[in-house]
Amino acid sequence: MESHPLLAALLMGIIEGLTEFLPISSTGHLILLGHAIGFRGPPGKVFEIAIQLGAILAVVVIYWRRLLAVGLGMWRPRTAERFYATNILLAFLPAMVLGATLHSTITSLLFNPWVVSVALILGGIAIILIERRVLTPSIHSVAEIGPLTALLVGFGQALAMIPGTSRSGATIITALLCGVDRRAAAEFSFVLAIPTMLAASAYSLLKARHELSLDGLGQIVIGFVTAFVVALLVVRAVIAIIGRIGFTPFGWYRIGLGLVMLAALAIAG
Repeated sequence: MESHPLLAALLMGIIEGLTEFLPISSTGHLILLGHAIGFRGPPGKVFEIAIQLGAILAVVVIYWRRLLAVGLGMWRPRTAERFYATNILLAFLPAMVLGATLHSTITSLLFNPWVVSVALILGGIAIILIERRVLTPSIHSVAEIGPLTALLVGFGQALAMIPGTSRSGATIITALLCGVDRRAAAEFSFVLAIPTMLAASAYSLLKARHELSLDGLGQIVIGFVTAFVVALLVVRAVIAIIGRIGFTPFGWYRIGLGLVMLAALAIAG
């Protein structure tokens, strides 16, 4: 089924905004929806980059006071802002190095619906098992996260290069395993997305620079604005309720979606 281009862009923007910062894999959802509606975006990767940037902007808007304080205070030694900025930088490094060297190889070998489906299921199982562990968190803010924990979260984020793993899911799970409480783990994941996704977008733009086009500008604008607005609502909601419901519902959702995708693939193929 092929839908109207502007309606398709709206739906894709909604899904990006809904799923980018939840541990349920935006890639899996976009693949599933794109196949279902026959989505055809503008040439190159400009649409995908636009909706990612819309989601990033939502996090910047939500955390602008925190980011401003960190930016102004990170230059003073042994301050909470300095530790905050250092932790974000350390967690960003593994994805930057491994992403630059392995991204093309991983994409060419693993970017298919079967891998996404299995990754969704395995990630869901991991979330449920980790949430059932009786752990008393010892880290309650991003500034309290030490260098080793920050690096481990960064390697967890690098694992999300496997399609369907979920960047936010990998970072949050790793942080929980390291003794970070849920709210701090979520905040760390959200803020870490800013440099990570900006770098990934810049890298994609560089690689696809000869294919870039503003054809379909309406789709680009609608996708960007929709992803921004929806992500703004989702991140605020997650921050408000995450302490009450935890991550287990997301784990079960991932398993269900993965099984549906496997069934659909089996029937189609």
